[in-house]
Amino acid sequence: MPYDDDAPPLADLMPWSVAPPRLGRGWPTAPDDACLRARWEALLRAAGAERAALFEPTRARTAYSAVGQLPGRPGGTEKLIRASGPCPEPVRVLAAPFDERWLIPDHRLIDAARPELWRVADARQVFVVETPAAPGAGQPPLLATSLVPLVRPARIRPLYRRPAGREPNLAPGLLEHLAARLGHAPAPEDLLAWTLTAARPAPDGPVVPLTGDAERWAAGVAAGRRALWLMRRDGERPKLPGGRRPYVRAPLPPRPLALRYDRDEEALYLDEGRVSPVPAAAWDFETGSGRVLEQWFAARTGPAGADGLAAIGPAAWPQAWTSELLELITVLALLAEARPEPPQAVPDPVGAAELRAAGVLPAPESARRPATVLDHQEEGPEGQFALI
Repeated sequence: MPYDDDAPPLADLMPWSVAPPRLGRGWPTAPDDACLRARWEALLRAAGAERAALFEPTRARTAYSAVGQLPGRPGGTEKLIRASGPCPEPVRVLAAPFDERWLIPDHRLIDAARPELWRVADARQVFVVETPAAPGAGQPPLLATSLVPLVRPARIRPLYRRPAGREPNLAPGLLEHLAARLGHAPAPEDLLAWTLTAARPAPDGPVVPLTGDAERWAAGVAAGRRALWLMRRDGERPKLPGGRRPYVRAPLPPRPLALRYDRDEEALYLDEGRVSPVPAAAWDFETGSGRVLEQWFAARTGPAGADGLAAIGPAAWPQAWTSELLELITVLALLAEARPEPPQAVPDPVGAAELRAAGVLPAPESARRPATVLDHQEEGPEGQFALI
């Protein structure tokens, strides 16, 4: 039978999920970290009602809100209306699919920071980001990142429930059941890799066909680990096969305004600036929100008419953006090339009914809630220790 008929939902296999953080204002995040420091300085130069207005208050946050420290970050806890001192060191976040930007990691600037995500964000963590599917997509748009994801709309499923890679966010007993079927014990990262390559869309969210066939499992895990490496972009830089490598063939202008692609030339034009070779697969790569390269470019060039602190940005296109663009082109091309078309059936399926009979599913309600991970006191509003 088609494996989708009894494939267990991802939501059952990785039961703890969190909504992404909601900033409530755009200016605390940007593709350039220097402009964030300039925005912070501009905010603190203002005082009283002017500072309160520049902050862009919402019902959830104003410059007078009393807010605890963002877990794991050294930001202040006095009310922002009287804050002073340097900008908290910006951190990298995944702001949109395949779009890494910078964020001022200060709890006072964020309407809904999701502290439970920040508590488990470390070098071992991998966040699975479940986003809406692109029209006609044959696979669910699952992203994987080491960075705290701000992608919206989405559901975030951390691979681990505790820091340092402790307690995988998996249905209790799942790995043990798969070990009995496969003849060896898979690691949590193996199940994640399999999920990235085997998951399929379904009306109520992605489903993940599982198999007890060791050979098929090994092939899927290998493909998924490569996709995971490309999406996380940590370690050695990816390269296109055959010695091909995108280069800037004509200098990019100081402030490019338009982006277009020439399929015959395999060239990407930023106004008169030219980058090539750019495989068509990289240009055509889409998520549920649209073409990735177009959205990445738009986040750095528009829309025009920003006001307030958001109007503070780079005077010219930074060299770092060019380097990021060249790497993004390579990553998208390799992901498109490696993206398999899932078969209509897997050998020796491990279905939801089998997992229910074995007592693996449904996962207990406690597995759907965050773990208690505090091993130190967190500073609450106005310097008081938080009681959690």
